[in-house]
Formats: sequence, structure tokens, C-alpha cells
Amino acid sequence: MVNSVSPNLPTPQHRMIVQDQSETITFLKATDLGLSVETVSTHISVVVLGGDRALKLKRAVCLPYLDFSTAERRLAACQAELRLNRRTAPNLYLGVRRITRETDGRLALDGAGCLVDAVVEMRRFAQEALFDNMARRGALTPTLMTDLARRIAAFHRDAVVSFDQGGAAGIAAVLKINDQALRATSLVSAEAVETFAEAFRRSFERHADVLEVRRKAGKVRRCHGDLILRNICLLDGAPTLFDCIEFDDALATIDVLYDVAFLLMDLWHQDQRDLANLVFNRYLDECEEIDGVGLVPFFMAIRAAVRAHVTATQAADASSAAAAPLLAEAQAYFDLARSLLRGASPKLLAIGGLSGSGKSTVAALVAPHLGAAPGARILNSDRIRKRLHGVSAETRLPESAYRPELSETVYATMGREAAQALAAGCGVAVDAVFDRPAERAAIESVATDAGCPFQGMWLEAPMATLLSRVNARGNDPSDATADVLLAQVRRDCGEIAWQRLEAQADPALMRDALLASLGLTL
Repeated sequence: MVNSVSPNLPTPQHRMIVQDQSETITFLKATDLGLSVETVSTHISVVVLGGDRALKLKRAVCLPYLDFSTAERRLAACQAELRLNRRTAPNLYLGVRRITRETDGRLALDGAGCLVDAVVEMRRFAQEALFDNMARRGALTPTLMTDLARRIAAFHRDAVVSFDQGGAAGIAAVLKINDQALRATSLVSAEAVETFAEAFRRSFERHADVLEVRRKAGKVRRCHGDLILRNICLLDGAPTLFDCIEFDDALATIDVLYDVAFLLMDLWHQDQRDLANLVFNRYLDECEEIDGVGLVPFFMAIRAAVRAHVTATQAADASSAAAAPLLAEAQAYFDLARSLLRGASPKLLAIGGLSGSGKSTVAALVAPHLGAAPGARILNSDRIRKRLHGVSAETRLPESAYRPELSETVYATMGREAAQALAAGCGVAVDAVFDRPAERAAIESVATDAGCPFQGMWLEAPMATLLSRVNARGNDPSDATADVLLAQVRRDCGEIAWQRLEAQADPALMRDALLASLGLTL
């Protein structure tokens, strides 16, 4: 529940301590928190941990981007932290406690004396429940990350809209700050910084119009602002966002895709690329953001650049032993930002086959490697059908939802959204049965019209394998039954010119074969 240096801080300048809070910290340690009390410090806070509680104190510091110099300012910041974080973590943030000096000179919690300081009272949770720690031990599952993506989407839908912040001007300001901050470090040469800045300028020019369109459309909202793995925890079995930016609304009033891009970048940096692509797709399943998908690699690059200069600054302040790994991490962030800016040309991959042939499994394995980070937009016919009916992907639909005219609408929607994503520069993987020649021809024409490479893959497996897979499904977007599969088998699929792939093979081998056919490697 404790931040290190916030990755969104606009400059690497050092803090100025304006008040000694040692008496307050000693007092908090002596409060009724149990026998074993721990203290965790960052550059802007001190957290006293004991029992099932945590008391978070704002440091009495004055920085270019925040001012905690007076007790009144720190109380206001605590109140803002409570209010903003209760949007996503109401069971974690318990309240604000005032620290007062009583007439006998002693400090008290919520006493009648004058204000000395304030703390946010929180529930304590195990550090193993932090998502960055879970990522390191391989405990983040697709089910958990799907839940997280849906919660972020719901949070963004309810967040307060701003038409006056963000947009092209907001991103231009971030790029300027990043450039100045990186030049103030010795991470890379001046020539490398200049090349880096020029790449950002070119990318910004390509995206400025879309940034403005999205601002005017209400896509800039009061978001989290610091949405990385260490600011997400598993609380009462649910992914919980906490520790948002509370000290500066401007830093967190941003495009919703810029908010989620921080999480995507963090996953990408930690080599959790399959999960980054999954979160990307599950978030887009919930939100109408197809116009902004081309911004995501650019947003991820900005986030990586912020982490590069902030981490380099931490290294400059660290001991010699601690500096080396920090510098290595800063360099990794810098290299990641450069690679994200290079991007990749969009491609359209269509994966067809009868029910149970493994289309969705293969699409999920290939998508992270298709196009620019965080990979391809996966358009799955079952998910689209559920969305058009206004139900969750796991909700079973009646047989009437599969009438031919409704299926035509599903395929038309898939083609339209694929065209939009390709036009934005995002790779696409479409996943449907495609057992009719007209359906296959239509999706191929999407790529032709977009001027993008196309690859069609037809998955095949023995009937016994298909039946076994269909019968074993549960809590799945597909409603296909054994009867549906038998009807597909009886239907004449026409001549299939797409490349055929044996779907009984190990999924990883299928992925590698498919990537090889696309001229791609892991």
C-alpha cells in the first residue's frame, strides 16, 4: 500500500523538507497498532504499519508539483486521498485522522487541541497481494486480469469528464517535461536524447488531431493517474486500484487510454506481454475506444520515458550498490520507449475453423506478437454477438440470437471494427467460424481496402477432438453445442483457400507456425 517515487512526477528535482515530523512519527508508532510496528518511507510519505491497520502520513515537503508544507495542506491532501481512492477502494480507505496537540502538550488522535498533522487510516494487506509481486511469482491469471480490465473500464465510465484538460496540449506538456527531465540525467548521450525527442515529436504530430477529437468527445477524465501493478492489490478476492494521484488533478485528468497505457507498459516491461494484450482487449470489449487504439503504443512510450528519467534520478540519489540496478532499469525503460515509438505495420489475421478447433486459444497466443505493442485487437464473433445483445461475454444467449440475419450483423460489425483498427495503425486478429465463402471473402476485402497484409488460417481437428472440446466448455463466450458443431460439419464450406493448420498440436507450436507464416518470430 506504499508508493515509491511516483512515475508521474513532472521533474526529478529533490524535495525540500520544511518541518521536522519525528515527534509525530514517534507518536504514531506508539498508538494501539499491536506489538509489531513497521515503518515504510518514501519521498512524500511515511507509513506506519501495525496489526491490521496502516497510518499514512504526508511528509512536510515542498516540491515543484506539490506543497505539503503546512498541517492544513497535509490534512487537505489526506482528505483528497480518501475521497479519490474511495472511488475504487472503499473498503481499503477507512478515514482521515487528525493529530492534535492537547493542552498538556501531548499529541492525540482526533483531540480537541490545535492541528499538528493528519494521516490516512487504511486497512493493512499483505505485500504478497500487490500485483507487481504477484507478477514476479507468476500469480496473475487471465481470469484475474479480465476482472481487472472490466473494473478499470467501469471506473473510467464513471469518472468525471473534463473538456478543458488533456488533449494535444496536455500530451505536449508531458513531452516537454520528459525531455527536460531526461536531459538533466546522465542516462544517455545528448545525441541520443535529441534523437529520442525527435521521434516523440514526429509521433506527436501524427496523433495530435486524434488527441483533440478524443478530448472534445469527453475521453479526458479524472482518472487514477498512476495505474501500475504496484498500485493494484488483491483485496477480498478482487483486483483493487489504490494510491491514485491526489495532489494534482492535472496529472490525473487525462485520456482514459493514457491511464490504462501505464498498466500495459508495466506489464510489457515485466515481460507479461500475453497479459498486456489480454487487458488491452478486455478493456476495449467494455469501452467504445476503437478510434484511440492507434494512440496506445505512443502512450505506452510516454509512460516508459517517464519511468526512464525518474528511475535514473533515483539512481543518482542512491548508494553506489543500489545505483547500478536502478540505472540498468532506467536504461531498459529508455530502450522500451524507443522500441515502442518505432511501431509496426498493421496486419490482418483471420482465424477460422469449426467450433472446438481452438481459434480463440490461437488468437490469444498470436495477438501479442502481431503489430505494435500491446499487440493486435482481437475481434471474436462470440464476444461481439454478446455485446450487441447487451450481455456479458459469459452469458448464454437463446437460439434465436443465432438467426442468419443476426449472424450477418455480427460479421459486418467485425469487419467494420477491423477496418477502423487497421486505419488507426493497430494490428487485428479476427476469430470466427468463417464457414461460408462470402464471410471469408468479406474479411479479406477489409485488408485489401486498408492496404494491409492479410493471412487467413483454417484450423482443423478430428471430429472426436472437436466434440470433446465443445462439451468441456464452461463459462465461455461460445455457446456452441454438439448439435451446433454437427450442423457446421454438414454444411458445405466451399473451397477454403486459407492456409490449413492442424489444431491438435501443442498451442505453442501452433503459435510458432502461425507467426512463421506471417514472417514473425517471438
